[in-house]
Amino acid sequence: MPKIFVYHTPELTPTDPMPDCAIVIDVLRATTTIATALDAGVEAVQAFSDIDVLMGESEKWLPETRIRAGERGGAKVDGCDCGNSPLEYTTEKVRGRRLFLSTTNGTRALDRVASAPTLITSALVNRQATVDYLLKHSPETIGIVGSGWQGSYALEDSVCAGAIAHGFMEAAKLDFGDLAGNDETIDAIALYQQWQDRLLELLSIASHGQRLLGLNCARDLAYCAKTDILDVLPIQKEPGVLVSLKS
Repeated sequence: MPKIFVYHTPELTPTDPMPDCAIVIDVLRATTTIATALDAGVEAVQAFSDIDVLMGESEKWLPETRIRAGERGGAKVDGCDCGNSPLEYTTEKVRGRRLFLSTTNGTRALDRVASAPTLITSALVNRQATVDYLLKHSPETIGIVGSGWQGSYALEDSVCAGAIAHGFMEAAKLDFGDLAGNDETIDAIALYQQWQDRLLELLSIASHGQRLLGLNCARDLAYCAKTDILDVLPIQKEPGVLVSLKS
C-alpha cells in the first residue's frame, strides 16, 4: 500500500533510503514557474542551486536557444533574462528554448532528492496532474518535499502537499492510517482541508507571500493560488533536467 511522507524543508528530508517517487514543491514560486514554463513550450528546465554554475553552463548554448532565470530574495538576479515570476513565461517568449533556472529555495530542494528513482515537481496549478500520475504508477513510497524559505517552514508548500495527499487519498479510497507515513502528512492534509476554499488568503498571509506582496507581486500570488489549471507534469529526465510529461 502506498505511503506518503511529507517533509517541510530540504534539510528535514532524509536521503537514505530515497522514496520511490519524490515530489518537490515550491509554490512561491519555483515549481509553479517550472510547470508554467513547460506548459508554454520550453524544451526543458535545467535547475541550479548555484547561480555562477548556471551562468557557466548556459554559456554553452546560443543566446537564442536559452532563457536564464535567477532569483534571490524574491528579486531577479542581475544578468538574467527573467526572474521567478510564472507570469513572465509566455509561449511567444520561451517556446523551444531551454530554461536555466536558479532560485532561493526550490532548486535546493531539487538537489536534495535528485537521486530518487522518480522525481517530479508540483504546485497548486498542476496538483491534479500530480495526483493522476501517482494513481497511475502507484509508487510504494512517496516523499513530498517542501522547499520552505531559507531552511524554515512555509505554509504554502505544506498546504500544497496536503492538497496532493488529500486528492490521492480520496481517489484511492484510503484513510489516514493507510496513507500517512509520518505525522507531517496528516498535518498537511488538515491544513488543506481548513483552507482549500481560501488558498489565496492563506498565501497572502504566509510570510513569503507577505514578502512577495512587498515586491509588488500580487498577480503572482493570485496565479500561484489557482488549483488544477495546468495538465503538465515536470519530471526529471536526468539529474537537474526536467521535461514535460502530459497527464
